[in-house]
Amino acid sequence: QVQLVESGGGLVQAGGSLRLSCVASGGTFSDRGMGWFRQAPGKEREFVATITGSGDFASYGDSVKGRFTIARDNAKNTVYLQMNSVTPEDTAVYYCAADYRHSSSAYYSVISDEYDYWGQGTQVTVSS
Repeated sequence: QVQLVESGGGLVQAGGSLRLSCVASGGTFSDRGMGWFRQAPGKEREFVATITGSGDFASYGDSVKGRFTIARDNAKNTVYLQMNSVTPEDTAVYYCAADYRHSSSAYYSVISDEYDYWGQGTQVTVSS
């Protein structure tokens, strides 16, 4: 059973930075696409970023492009989300997700339904 554990959330002022981490266990990692999604109160889950198993390719949601960076360390089974220049609109619960239906180091997805495992989420609150 794959488990994902996020950490790094908290309260940050607008314009500040935060780095989220997600540690995976219970399965292979380097051949799995990983993603970050977020959900704000009263809103649908939103795609934030995704990265291939190799770490060579990534994609970002329009609202975070140029401010957030996704990266991974396969030796540590960990994926990161570096959040810079945050705004109150970035306030949400952030979820890490793993794609275990596509066994490839070169695949990623922006669609939440293509992810098989999810973490419990970590709250990020940006104050103005």
